[in-house]
Amino acid sequence: MRRSDLHAPRVRASMAGFAYLWTLLLVAFMGIGLTVAAEVHTTSARRSQERALLNVGHQFRTAIQRYYESALVAGQHQYPASLEDLLRDNRVPGIQRHLRQVFVDPMTGKAEWGVVRVAGRIVGVYSLSEQVPVKVDNFDAEDMAFRGKKKYSEWVFTYPVDLLLRDPAKPAAPGQGASAPFMGASEAASSPVGTPLGGFIFSSGGASG
Repeated sequence: MRRSDLHAPRVRASMAGFAYLWTLLLVAFMGIGLTVAAEVHTTSARRSQERALLNVGHQFRTAIQRYYESALVAGQHQYPASLEDLLRDNRVPGIQRHLRQVFVDPMTGKAEWGVVRVAGRIVGVYSLSEQVPVKVDNFDAEDMAFRGKKKYSEWVFTYPVDLLLRDPAKPAAPGQGASAPFMGASEAASSPVGTPLGGFIFSSGGASG
């Protein structure tokens, strides 16, 4: 018997061992790749939801501004009593809409929003999502108060944009909307639903078709 014939089984066994090892490594690399791809996809989807939330929040803010500035009641500007008031403003004759619908919250998938009230009137809205944002910086000037927030419910869209930051000792400047008896927005949005804080009450705004 030739010596090569004696070594052949060992060579084949060794090659089989290496093939098995490479198969395990390939499976491991594929698993890592799929995990990374899933994380990238999830992050991309979340960023898209965040952009949608900012867009919808801006529409709510603009609608509240239009409602506030479009009519006077007893000589004074007035915030809406409900989100439905934005869909149809009953203070003026005819049909006047400041918002075409109560939008679905991109983060929760529901047409339900938290609302910020002063004296029973809505001055802002926010998402009811407690998820941690991906975006924590590089906001537009009107949304700079959202920097560093720990959850989406802390992205509060008020009119005026600095309403929660105003010093109660200083009256609002002309053209800036109503003054607010509160300062310290970092605490405001994290308040439990239904909790009054410095004259503001954070509560669920409900849903509407």
